[in-house]
Amino acid sequence: MLGKLFGKGAERPAADPHALPAPRWQKQGMYTLRALGDARVRALVDAAEAGDWDAVKVALAPFDLGRDHQVLGELADLEGVQDWIGRAVEEDKEHRATALLISGARHISWGWEARTRRLAKNVSQEQWRIFHERLHIAEDQLLEAAELRPEWVTPWRRLLTSGRGMSLGPAVNETRRDAALRRDPLDLETHIEWVSQLQPRWSGEPGEALEFAREAFTGAPEGHRLGCVIAMAHIEDWVESDHKNCLITPEIQDELLEAAERSILHPAHVRRPGWQEDFNIFAMALSLASERIALPRVFRELGGAYTSWPWRYMAEPEKMYARARRNA
Repeated sequence: MLGKLFGKGAERPAADPHALPAPRWQKQGMYTLRALGDARVRALVDAAEAGDWDAVKVALAPFDLGRDHQVLGELADLEGVQDWIGRAVEEDKEHRATALLISGARHISWGWEARTRRLAKNVSQEQWRIFHERLHIAEDQLLEAAELRPEWVTPWRRLLTSGRGMSLGPAVNETRRDAALRRDPLDLETHIEWVSQLQPRWSGEPGEALEFAREAFTGAPEGHRLGCVIAMAHIEDWVESDHKNCLITPEIQDELLEAAERSILHPAHVRRPGWQEDFNIFAMALSLASERIALPRVFRELGGAYTSWPWRYMAEPEKMYARARRNA
């Protein structure tokens, strides 16, 4: 097992022909991952930045936007998409579901941009108004997309986020969670979203999220990325805790090590565009737990690739990534 963990006698993943090269200039040996580190996603982002709907559709061909949350996320977080995607929704009847999905996801991100990450008491009435206005649009569009393409998972996972923002309550959000997991019982992003919803800051009970994560990962096959839900549950516990060293226990270290070995460090693990974000999730959790077996391997595999999620939970995310990498 240790031989596999440290790479001795084990084959490295085959070179990805679509992988973007790491930039030559790196600060402290690290760089921010762009376009999921994939040339095809880069072409998609370029098309979206240009507002070229026809080029966006061509660039989407290698991907299943109804299941690939990370590719959808690249469009949802892209400034300016809201300026042109409405025309695609109205004019392109053949691809209306795809346009609705992109627009709905963008309106959620756009809504949170208006609300900001401030505490609720520090958000102005005008910010709340814009926030809810954009989430209402997102809700309508995502529900229609889900109706047009009932096999899709991504609308339901995004509806969990808007449902939380609009305080629609547990009954609605549980229905949406179940709708997503019926379509893909192992969907990582849905599980991570639900781990967030189970936090005390969203009216959950302490320990509830970790119990959910453990039960979910128990049935996952070897090498499945669902192991990240264990790491995120511990990160969320750290966010909720008043004690910065709350994860430094032998039990948590062992659990994170086992989850890493069974998922992202397992020989059966398949890397896909954006795999570096999964490794960043484990890098943050393992570093917070001061784990010393899997952590060096995780950072070595990353090669300095940094993703803002989940490090943005920290006040100085890039600085904390660099420090954790240096100390691994």
